[in-house]
Amino acid sequence: MHRRMFPAMRVKISGLDPHQQYYIAMDIVPVDNKRYRYVYHSSKWMVAGNADSPVPPRVYIHPDSPASGETWMRQVISFDKLKLTNNELDDQGHIILHSMHKYQPRVHVIRKDCGDDLSPIKPVPTGEGVKAFSFPETVFTTVTAYQNQQITRLKIDRNPFAKGFRDSGRNRPNIIWTLPTFVCSVSSHVVSPAMALIPAHWTTQDSQNIVYHKIQMQHDL
Repeated sequence: MHRRMFPAMRVKISGLDPHQQYYIAMDIVPVDNKRYRYVYHSSKWMVAGNADSPVPPRVYIHPDSPASGETWMRQVISFDKLKLTNNELDDQGHIILHSMHKYQPRVHVIRKDCGDDLSPIKPVPTGEGVKAFSFPETVFTTVTAYQNQQITRLKIDRNPFAKGFRDSGRNRPNIIWTLPTFVCSVSSHVVSPAMALIPAHWTTQDSQNIVYHKIQMQHDL
């Protein structure tokens, strides 16, 4: 089983060589070597032990790759088709993550002539012609069941893939969350909720507006 993340991560890149060809890719790496649990009475994530064994490396290569710097710079680059799974035997190229762990998405800008080793099932190449970017506010915790009913409500209200769960004509309240990190659900063989990424201090009104991260290049790639 696999699910898309929601909301999707989006970036805006500037400063590329307009005539150079680039790959854009994303991987998701562990933040630490801990496993977490959610404590309901205090509404906090607590360390529950050591992390599970590492999973096979996976890389999401943006389907528009490769493309010119001019093409990438004139659009907001969305990773809305990236899918997650906790099935370590997955053979579909989806990003494999452990539940109840913290992760950091990383965006990679790779010059085409340096991307010969780029593969969905290998670590992202490093060195000249490759730049990696990460944003601390996109750190998230993976779960196989939602830990907060408000998050469930937001997903139902705003996720385009959850239309069947909505109550027609219902008034949607302006609910405010204060979470320490993003929260992301990963499908399991028993519980399979759709993806949800909820940043701190978001309201349901905020979810209607696309907020993306900006990457400023210096023509050094």
